[in-house]
This record gives sequence, C-alpha cells and structure tokens, in this order.
Amino acid sequence: MGQGAVLALCVVLAGCQGIGTPQRFLDENAPPPVDPGGDGVDGLLVGHRLMEAGEYELALKSYLRAAAEQGVNVDVLSALGSVNLHLGRLGQAESLLRDAIEADPTFVPALNNLGVVLMEKGQVGEARVLFQQAFANDSGQSDSIRENLRRSIALTENTGYTEANEEEQSFSLVRRGKGQYELLSSL
Repeated sequence: MGQGAVLALCVVLAGCQGIGTPQRFLDENAPPPVDPGGDGVDGLLVGHRLMEAGEYELALKSYLRAAAEQGVNVDVLSALGSVNLHLGRLGQAESLLRDAIEADPTFVPALNNLGVVLMEKGQVGEARVLFQQAFANDSGQSDSIRENLRRSIALTENTGYTEANEEEQSFSLVRRGKGQYELLSSL
C-alpha cells in the first residue's frame, strides 16, 4: 500500500471518530442532561396518553410501571383493566376491574368498564346493574355511561331478544374520556 493510500485511510478513519468535528456540533446533538434528583413523569399519565394514541401495549407497560412506583390502588387497577379490555383480554380485564371495584365500590370508570366487559361477554343483566351504579355515582353527567345504560336496558327489556339476535349484534368499543369506554351496538 502506498503512502498516499495510508494517508487517505487515516483521514477517513479520523473523520469516522469525530476527530476534527467542531465541539458545537457535538453539543447540539447531545441528549439533554438528566436530573437524577428530579421527579419522573407519572406512569398513569403516560399510560393515559398512550391509550389516547392507540399504543395499548406501551400503555400497559406504563401502567405496570405506575403500579410498581405507587402501589396497586384503584386508579392503577382500573387503568390496567381498561387497557386489557382494549387489548381484548376480557378475562384479565374483568378480574382487574372487579378488584378495582372491591377497593372502591363507587369508582365510576371501573364500574362502567366492567359493565362493558360483561356486555362483551354476553352478561347483559349484570352489566346493566353496573351501568346503573356508574350512572348514579356519576350523577348522570357522562353521556357515554348514559348511553351504555340505555343499551343494556334495551337488551334486557326487549322481549324479542334471543340468543340468535345476540349473534347478529355487533358491538364496538369507543374510548370516551380518561379511562372510560362506550359500547356501541347496531340497535
């Protein structure tokens, strides 16, 4: 290898290592410093934002981090139940939401979302009772809970409602606000 080729190789390698790169370019591209004594962002808040963005697996991880940081409380249980509901994990969602209601029988998002889980599972009667409790505890302020209650009443009082009709029903889940879902059907 000639002396010119060695010199060219050294110049190329020096460029790859950042030698000769002005410090201002390195500083502009550096990540911001981390304050080790500072407070992190609340895992529940991050999880709620991820849910709104449709990032349910990431929201689940964030809610689990919140459980580790602040303990398993009614907010965390309800959030975990809600994300599992959206992921289609009805059994896990039901268990978590029942735990949330056991911790606080008046927690409206858990009552509503457990009602949605039960509607999805075809347990309309129990879902109706939960929607009634959620509606009462919410003082009728939430349109989505009112609509869920209306649908469950229509299904339980409809004398033409049969198992065959149930298969024809198509339900869809729509997020309405922080941790609350509305069940839409073709009624």
